[in-house]
Amino acid sequence: MKNNNINEKTESRRGFLKNIAASVVAAGALTPAALSAKDDPAIIKETEWGTKLGWPVDKYPYGLPSPYEHNVVRRTHKLLSSGDFYASVAMCPIQDLNGIITPNGLFFARCHGGVANVNPNEYRLMIHGLVEKPLVLTLDELKRYPSESVIHFIECPANGSTEWRAPQFNTLQFLKGMMSQAEWTGVRLKHILKDVGIKKGAKWVLAEGSDNSHMGRTLPLEKMLDDAMLVWAQNGEALRPEQGYPVRLLVPGWEGNLNVKWLRRLEIGDKPWHAKEETSKYTMLTPSGKAIRFFWPMEVNSVITNPCPDKPWTDLKKGDIVEIEGLAWSGEGTIKGVDISFDGGKTWVEANLKGLVLPKAWTRFSYMYKWEGKPILLSSRAYDDAGYVQPTIDQEVKVMGVEAIYHRNAIVTWEVKANGEVNNVQIRS
Repeated sequence: MKNNNINEKTESRRGFLKNIAASVVAAGALTPAALSAKDDPAIIKETEWGTKLGWPVDKYPYGLPSPYEHNVVRRTHKLLSSGDFYASVAMCPIQDLNGIITPNGLFFARCHGGVANVNPNEYRLMIHGLVEKPLVLTLDELKRYPSESVIHFIECPANGSTEWRAPQFNTLQFLKGMMSQAEWTGVRLKHILKDVGIKKGAKWVLAEGSDNSHMGRTLPLEKMLDDAMLVWAQNGEALRPEQGYPVRLLVPGWEGNLNVKWLRRLEIGDKPWHAKEETSKYTMLTPSGKAIRFFWPMEVNSVITNPCPDKPWTDLKKGDIVEIEGLAWSGEGTIKGVDISFDGGKTWVEANLKGLVLPKAWTRFSYMYKWEGKPILLSSRAYDDAGYVQPTIDQEVKVMGVEAIYHRNAIVTWEVKANGEVNNVQIRS
């Protein structure tokens, strides 16, 4: 007869687990930490969720994360907004991500006038200017072009600006959370521009959004005919509203601000437009007092995500083996390698690249490390196949000064204390 008594089941399970633990200990295969597992109530006792039915699969038509992951969310701060959070940025929790793809609900969001709620049935994209055949496309007509899917990061050029003078946030999310990565699906812009016919003398393209800020940026026609795309899907589903639904521009490797959302117009011209977002904003003031404009590619960069101020090593014991892990990326090409320093950049060891290594995309790196419970200064330095090496803070300041808040790609250093606490510090000579 079938035994339905939970207590009898539990006693039987306890005995089975003790026997297994004893046999493995005899073989010398368990560490001291693992030996205590034979008396762990979470193993010996039947779990609550294992004794009753879960929720029905149709309860959430659109899936939700576990309620135990409620702290893994985008975050905002009043210092990074206009005061009312319509013009603001929501920072991605990169310290909690795995792999190289950011879930759509965690993808960082930058808005200049709130999130536009676009009716796809009324959406239109106009392409005009120095073209032979001006064109207006509906969303359905745009999707008739040959589509492809690519993996690229998008990074705000102000990423890292929160410590452009000195560390202001002791958190990775607010230091480097103005970036994310996804698989994007859409059409190469060159296919559409071929249809409209580019007139002689055309060199520039103005991309304009349809939100209430009508955010516009000027891009060189050469880039638009290269790898720029009009995308309507992200990670297998339609773009989220905060990501530009139903269509945004994707400019791989270049400033996030150039990837215009809620795209409504592309105008072809023979000179740049000098829009607000490329004159009063998104320029770099150099030590000479002159500003740099139109420096679009995001430079080679990296950051260690484990440990970090958001994920300290306070649970480690002396002698524990732990994986140091991080992200590296470059808008100029493909990550070729990453070095790690334990003394603030005096000496370096080579880390391992893991998983996919793609152009203009995040690359994971790691290094297995034996924690001795001693203070260290932990840094990472990336280099790409275009020959660029991530600079030190001194090297960056020498060229760009301290007034600029954009394109801050200097080496990031974590101070890891003897108790495993992690702090954001700057190493200067």
